[in-house]
Amino acid sequence: MSEKEYRPIVSRNVLVKQGISAVSCLAGGAVFLIMAIGAQHGLFGIILSALALVVGIGALLSKDAEAKKPGLLIAAAGVLGMILRFVRIPPLQAISGTLLTIGALGLFAAGIWKGVKFLQGLKSRG
Repeated sequence: MSEKEYRPIVSRNVLVKQGISAVSCLAGGAVFLIMAIGAQHGLFGIILSALALVVGIGALLSKDAEAKKPGLLIAAAGVLGMILRFVRIPPLQAISGTLLTIGALGLFAAGIWKGVKFLQGLKSRG
C-alpha cells in the first residue's frame, strides 16, 4: 500500500478556517505596517489608528470568545498608532513604532505559516 492511503484528509471546514486565518493575518500585517509608516504623517495615520481602535474595542465587547484575542491586538495597535501620531515624546514614539513593526512582521509570519498549513491540507485532498 502506498503512503498516500495513510495520510489523513483535512476536512473542508478546517481548510476554510485555515485559509481565512492566513488571509486575515496577511491583511492585518499589511495594515499594521501601513499604520507604522503612515501614523506619523497626516490624516491617513489618524484614520487608520482610530479605525483599528474602534474595531478592536468592538471585538473586545463581542460575545464571541475567539474574537477577544484579535480584538485586544487590534485595539493595542490602534493605541500605538495614536501614540505615534499625538504623543511627542521621542522614546515613546520609537517604542510604539518598533512594536507596530514587530506586530506587522509577526502577523506576516503567522499568515505565511497558516498559508503553508492550508496548502498542505489542500494537497491532502487531491
